[in-house]
Amino acid sequence: MTGRDGIFAGEDPFQLAQSWLDEAAKTEVNDANAIALATVDADGLPDVRTVLLKAIEADAFVFYTNYESAKGRQLTAHPQAAFVMHWKSLRRQIRVRGHVAPESAAASDAYFATRALQSRIGAWASQQSRPLESREVLMERVATFGAEFGENPPRPEYWGGFRITPLQIEFWADGAFRLHDRFQWARESLGAPWNVKRLYP
Repeated sequence: MTGRDGIFAGEDPFQLAQSWLDEAAKTEVNDANAIALATVDADGLPDVRTVLLKAIEADAFVFYTNYESAKGRQLTAHPQAAFVMHWKSLRRQIRVRGHVAPESAAASDAYFATRALQSRIGAWASQQSRPLESREVLMERVATFGAEFGENPPRPEYWGGFRITPLQIEFWADGAFRLHDRFQWARESLGAPWNVKRLYP
């Protein structure tokens, strides 16, 4: 663990990740909490897309989506995932690999209630990842659900959070001449102690 000081210091990887995200929020132009989320489909073919990380908790990373979307179906069938969060302004990134489980209904309800009204209506209107005949059809669905629910749409049952509980978290910072700094936190199972090691760049 030689040299794990400065921006790498700390004994809790979740707190360290939160501190990096808080710093990035001051410098990134848009969406400092964007992550590239990787899953696999039924044939084992990798899939990746950008989503917004909504919480770093004591032992998990949380994001929200349509459970019937491609990523929702993939995560339900194969509840493991990886993501990378990269900040060009800081020249840093965090990589995470681990197990996935649905967020509780209560937590999903609470987060859904904080979203903008049009985003809540959009969750009802969008049949995410499925074919769409035209933009006009989508906007008609938005108008229909907006009229039905008014100012207080409930959370759809098919929409909610996922929790990624990691087995590995890697913190990376850019170095001169590509001699980067990398520290990997790894554990054999959930709840096991972390082992931290420096990696070659």
